[in-house]
Amino acid sequence: MDTGTTQKLAILIDADNAQPSITENLLAEVAKYGTANVKRIYGDWTQPQLRGWKEILLEHSIQPIQQFGYTRGKNATDSALIIDAMDLLYTDKFDGFCLVSSDSDFTKLAARIREAGLVVYGFGEQKTPDPFVAACDKFIYTEVLAEEDDDKDQRKKRPTKDLKQDTKLVNLVRNAIEASSDESGWAHLAPVGSYIAKQSPGFDPRNYGYRKLGELIDAIGLFEMEERKVGDGHSKVIYVKDKRK
Repeated sequence: MDTGTTQKLAILIDADNAQPSITENLLAEVAKYGTANVKRIYGDWTQPQLRGWKEILLEHSIQPIQQFGYTRGKNATDSALIIDAMDLLYTDKFDGFCLVSSDSDFTKLAARIREAGLVVYGFGEQKTPDPFVAACDKFIYTEVLAEEDDDKDQRKKRPTKDLKQDTKLVNLVRNAIEASSDESGWAHLAPVGSYIAKQSPGFDPRNYGYRKLGELIDAIGLFEMEERKVGDGHSKVIYVKDKRK
């Protein structure tokens, strides 16, 4: 699946499990991966708790889908979103879906869409159950999106000491470099990032307070980094290497 900006995407939002305050940054994030040809949000719009969405929907041309809760304790919104997703899937007009929810009920949906060969981008809070995160090709935590408007200097960067002690993070980066490196042990940063994304859909350097992968790897302090000129010398690429090698 091509993950370039030519992808045609459908954004489906579970209004009961998403906050209207993230909408602008959510759409900006989606734009990195493709064009949102469909933008729909599901909920019972007769309920007062969804009132905060109404102005946002008009501003960003998101189509609200009304779903009454027929039975107390049962989430009819989830069912409506899943049915629409399958209808859109069968049109064969899309390259991928953006599922916005922290609800594990969408785990099977994400897996089914991927089985059809389409890419799935998940968006949800850090409380999102691991099975749903793992079922997506990439999962972006909405807490990160909420911080996008913060000043760069105010971003909470985890210090090198803490990063070094994060065994899961260190092993993830080491394994990615090992899998992407040449005989000298050096690896181009781009394939390192691709390997990490495949192994850990929920990985994002912003989760650690860093905007880019290279900044995070450099901050860990266990890896060498080197800029190399390519082509006519005006362009540069970053290579990384495990210091133990």
